[in-house]
Formats: sequence, C-alpha cells, structure tokens
Amino acid sequence: MIITGNAVKVGDHINTDLILPGKYLVFIEPEELAKHALEGLDPKFPEKAKGGVILIAGKNFGCGSSREQAPIALKHANVKCIVADSFARIFYRNAINIGLPVVECKEIADKVNEGDQLAVDLAGGVIKDLTLNQSWQVKPVPKFLLEILTAGGLVEYLKKRIKSK
Repeated sequence: MIITGNAVKVGDHINTDLILPGKYLVFIEPEELAKHALEGLDPKFPEKAKGGVILIAGKNFGCGSSREQAPIALKHANVKCIVADSFARIFYRNAINIGLPVVECKEIADKVNEGDQLAVDLAGGVIKDLTLNQSWQVKPVPKFLLEILTAGGLVEYLKKRIKSK
C-alpha cells in the first residue's frame, strides 16, 4: 500500500481538542466532523486538504481525550496518512481502527517542507520526499494492520472475515 500526497505540517503535542474541538462532538456524520478538522489549529485546514494530503506532525500527535471522532474527522477531511515523530497510543489505535494509516518517523517534521510531494510505502517501510529527493526507512506496518487498513478499518475487516467463513 503506497500513499501519495502533498505534506501539510503541524507541530508537536497536537491534542484532540485541536484536531476536533469538543463542541462538534454532537455531530455523528463523518462529513460534518470533517468540516471542522483541525479547526482549533487552522480553520482553513479542510480547504487545504481537499485534494488529499499527508499530515506531518511532531511529537505526541493525538494526545488528550480518547475521542474516536478526531481521526474520523481527519480521514474524512481527506487526510490520506499521518506521519509523526510519535503518537498518543489511544489516537494511534483509533486511527488504525477507523482505517486511517499512521506511521512513526523520528525527525521527519524537521526535514519535510509544507507542500512537498510525499510517497509513503506502508508495507516496505519507506517514506520518500519526492520534492527533496530524500527518503527515510521506518518500521513497516505489520501485515495484520495492513489488512485492517486495506479493508477500511476494523469493523469492515471483521465483516469480511465473518463473511468469508
């Protein structure tokens, strides 16, 4: 699974209130949540992400509350993948469960520029900055997580497994 897109950068310690402010938790439709993705940090983010982007973050991305709506808002705002120095554990699990690829890569936030064209090879464990002609080796995403991501999330993955039996 290779994901391509332009980089949109955010900083360290981006919490779930910045990703999706709490006042929007009354919405249940993913498309409505997406309209407010990263509104606490950049109100124009949904417009920036329209063509599909790869979010580049620093340390501890997704810290704060355990709300699943945060990765749902990003996924439906056309974030194809998030690459960060590190993730809050519950955000990481929530992202995988809803089918949003997440990859840890130390120090990438300092190297990539906003708007750079990126290619993320989840199975091969390689991130390429096609604009800067640089690449980073990362830990490949395990096969069982790739199956969940390819299915579109844990629920869809389980539906497929049950149906195949």
